[in-house]
Formats: sequence, C-alpha cells, structure tokens
Amino acid sequence: MAPTPTLLPRPRSFEAPPDGTRVPDRDPDEAIDAGQAPQGYHLEVAADVVRIVGADEAGLRHGRATLAQLRHPANAPDGRPDGTLPACRIADWPDFAVRGVMLDVSRDRVPTMATLHDLVDRLASWKVNQLQLYMEHTFAYAGHEDVWRRADPYTAQDVHALDAHCRANGVELVANQNTLGHYERWLRLERYRPLAIAPDGFDWIFGIRRPALTLDPANPQAFALVADLLGQLVPQMTSTRVHVGLDEPWELSSDRNGEWLQWLRSLRQLPVLAGRELLVWGDVPAAHPELLAELPEGVTVCEWGYEGNHPFEQRTRQLEEAGVPFWVCPGTSSWMSISGRVDNMIENIGSAATAGLAHGAGGLLVTDWGDMGHHQQPCVSDPGFATAAAFGWCVEAHADLDADDLATALDVHCYDDPTGQTGGAVVGLGQTYRMIVPRPPNMSALALPFLLPQWPMGKAVTDGLTTTDLDAVGSLLDDTDVALEDARPRRADGRLVIEEVKATAALLRLSCRDLALRLGGDGTLASVSETDRHALAAELDARIEGYRRLWLERFRPGGLADSTAWFEHLLGCYQTGHAERSWFGPFG
Repeated sequence: MAPTPTLLPRPRSFEAPPDGTRVPDRDPDEAIDAGQAPQGYHLEVAADVVRIVGADEAGLRHGRATLAQLRHPANAPDGRPDGTLPACRIADWPDFAVRGVMLDVSRDRVPTMATLHDLVDRLASWKVNQLQLYMEHTFAYAGHEDVWRRADPYTAQDVHALDAHCRANGVELVANQNTLGHYERWLRLERYRPLAIAPDGFDWIFGIRRPALTLDPANPQAFALVADLLGQLVPQMTSTRVHVGLDEPWELSSDRNGEWLQWLRSLRQLPVLAGRELLVWGDVPAAHPELLAELPEGVTVCEWGYEGNHPFEQRTRQLEEAGVPFWVCPGTSSWMSISGRVDNMIENIGSAATAGLAHGAGGLLVTDWGDMGHHQQPCVSDPGFATAAAFGWCVEAHADLDADDLATALDVHCYDDPTGQTGGAVVGLGQTYRMIVPRPPNMSALALPFLLPQWPMGKAVTDGLTTTDLDAVGSLLDDTDVALEDARPRRADGRLVIEEVKATAALLRLSCRDLALRLGGDGTLASVSETDRHALAAELDARIEGYRRLWLERFRPGGLADSTAWFEHLLGCYQTGHAERSWFGPFG
C-alpha cells in the first residue's frame, strides 16, 4: 500500500491507486462548477491531466493549496522531487464556512507587518480564511495618543496594507475591538477613569485587588468613547463583520445584565456598524441564557472556552435551540504556559468543532491570547493554528489526530524540516504541562514562578508537585536540546524558529530549578538560600536579555517593557527573597 501524502488539512476524500502510481507534474486545468458545496473542489491527478474544478474562486484556491502540498518534497519518493505527483482523486469541501484565527495584539506583542504577512500566507496555505487582530489600545486612535503612545500601534495605512494582503490570499481581515471590559490600559489614565464602573478598582478572584477594567454601560460618555473608537477602526477594513467583544465585564453585577444587553443594542444602532454582522463573546449569554431571546438582529455569538472539557455540546445545543447564529471559539492553549498545552488544545479544538458541526455553527475561530505578558514564543501557537485549520476544514478526517500526527504535519507544512525534529520539539515542549501533577485551568503550573512568584509552590493550586516529576521534565528538555542540534527547518526564518524553541526550553528549565528549590524548603522563595536565589537571578538575567533580542525579530518594541516587567519582578524577588503578595503585573 502506497503511503498517504501528508496534507494539512487532510481532505475528506482521497483516492489513489494502491501501487502508488506517480504521474508527470504539470500546470492544472481549472474550471468552475457551482453545483459543488461552497468553497469545495475536486482535484484529479492523472497520467494525462491535472485538473481542479472548484465550486467558486475560493474552491479553486483551496484546490491549488492542496496541489502545492502534494508537490512538497516530503510527499515525493525518498523526499526528493522528481517532477511527478501521486496519481489521485480528491473531493473536498469545508465543514465550516468561516475558519479563523484571532491574534491578541494588545497584551503585549504587536507583530511587525512582515510577521503578519508571513502568518497570513501560512494560514491561507492551510485553507484558513479569516484573521482577527484583537484590539484594546493598539490602533492609533486620533485623540487618544496618551493611551497608545508607547504601544507601537497599527496605523490606518498599516491596516489598509494588511487588508489588501489578506484579500489577495482569500483571507478576510475582521475588525476586533473590545467595547466594554478589558479597558485597563485606558482606565488607568486620569481622564478616562470616571468612565469605569469601579474607578478605584475592585477585589477580583484569588483575593487579588485589580484596577478598573470595565466601562460603565450606564455612562453615556463611556459609550461615546466606544463609538469614537469603532468609527475610526471599522472603516479601515473591507469586511462586513466586526467583533465588539463584551466579554468578562468583571465589575458588572448580575443585577445589571440588562445594561449589558442595552449596550449591545446601542452598538447595533451605530451608523458605522449598520449592515454589518456583529460578533460578540458568549460568556455573558451563557451565564444568563434569558438574554438569548433578546439579542438584536445581526448578532452572532462566539461561544468560547479553553479547556478540553469545556461544555461546547451543551452550549451549542442551547444556542441552536434559541435560534441564535453562533461560532465556536476554542483556543491555542499557548498563553500563561511558556510552552503550550498541546493535548488540552487538541481536545479543546476537537470538541468545539464536533459540537459546532452537530448544532450548526457558522464558523470556527481559534483564539491566541497573551494574558499576563504574552511570554510564549510564536512557535508555541503553531500547533493550535494547525489543529484549528484541520478541524475547521473537516472534523471527520481528523477524528484521530494526535500529537505525533500534528508534529509531522508541522514539520512538513509549517517548518519544512526534513529531519522531523522541529515539529517534534515544539509539540514535545507543549506536553510538559502534563508531566507534573498540578494542572490549573487555562495555564501551565510551570509558568507560575514567572507570573506569581508570591504563591507558595507545592500547596493549594500546585499541590502534588514533586521533584521527581520536575526531573522528568528536565530529562525531556535535555532530549529536546539534543534533537534541535539535528533540526534543519528550511523556512526562510528557520534559524530564528530554532532559537525560539531553545529559548522556550531554557525558560522551562529555569522554572524547574526554581520549583525544585522551593520544594526543598517550605514552598516560598524566602526558604531558598541566598546562594541559590542569586544563581537563579543570574540565569534569569540571561534569559531576559535573550527574550528582548528575540522579541525584536518579529514584534514592534512597544509592549516589550510591559512583558519583561513580569520577568524583572521575579528577578527582584530572587535578589531579595521577598515576593510582594499583591503583585499582578505592571498594571496590577
């Protein structure tokens, strides 16, 4: 039996002669057959013809993408192209009309335009057809320079250029501006603070005191601010969709849910949003399903959840029964993890896609967040992007997708590494979170020393942590370092990818040392000897320097200081042995 080519996403129907017949490569004949499913295509590779028949222009584009993957050296005999292709017939179409990626560009990484263009090219080659850039303060809003001045925001010219590049690749660029919660960058400034529900801050979960985060929906001036922002951002893009957020309004008490609904209705009436589909996060309607019957027309609920056991089946059934248009929005599981949570991510995306397909979701949007400093390197998000591209295209074809399959697909279609080492390293580091017993939700316990060094380790949320498990992680890191010496990614930025993977492994190694030393005491930094703490400080200082250098390869300088502030705070804790109990980031 001939080997099946490595394709991302896998087509829903692939037929090939059992003897693995190969035929001459040639330019394809192309035709349109509108009788196929939207965005679908048929690809025939035979001795006398290569033919793509698309349902529409998108279908032709997807057929070309599959043909390009068949031409990859990994799908040639012995990995050496010889001017032939595997004879085959493919019939293919997507499960979800919209297959999107949402990239957090507000906390704290603002990608350069070159970085975004490269990402769009890669996503398009995987048949992803939408990109959203999550905005809080990283667009150059006129009249609000004091908010974004140090953030290196995108300008209207930047957005126009990106929109054009996206359209040329069959990708829709969608405006995404949060409009209620997550306004800490604004509300920390004196002139905006009166717009908050709780101008002086509030007591959050875990006993943490937070500054003001949420605009007051009862304040007309707060709505005027949001209307101004949308009026400046939305016209810069050609899409007829706009994501207005509305998630996690922490300070809005349950008895004020009617104000959340009225805020959404007011947004719906804004002239700049007329005729546009509004996307809104689904956490408030999920907690208060009585709101579903009151949603205005033209609103699509984005049901999000980031754990493998998130109740997508229950939530999507509820949305279907309410007759509300909806998308499913799992995550890459990259944030607050250093190296990702690959197995959780596969389960999370798979369950979202399965439930979404069963109950009529219009799209699958995978989210890639940067909570608490956006410390994960870009490669950590690659497994999530690839998995979402796979499940978003065809759930059935990827029902058995596992970490090994994912590593192989990444090496072929992301890193172009014939040694098979780069994808394996990225995926392997993304499994370290499950090598230790404490597995707090939405993060890896291995990231805790960098984020909340004041917490005693081996207790409460980190109960069950052992040096034996940490040693096992250390052994995997040793193996990763050895494997990366043989890795040969042929991507133009392959050298940089390897550096980013090595930097990820180095931070995990530092975390393991920190945690092991704490376990030798009472779990606190104060119980670690001064000599050991200073050694940790020296190692962290080197890691910070490398972190800054790598950041500037793909991201704008704005946000770097805020991101490194988390590491620098830990550096001070190492030097003094004291961790401030109230620390929660540079704005906390």
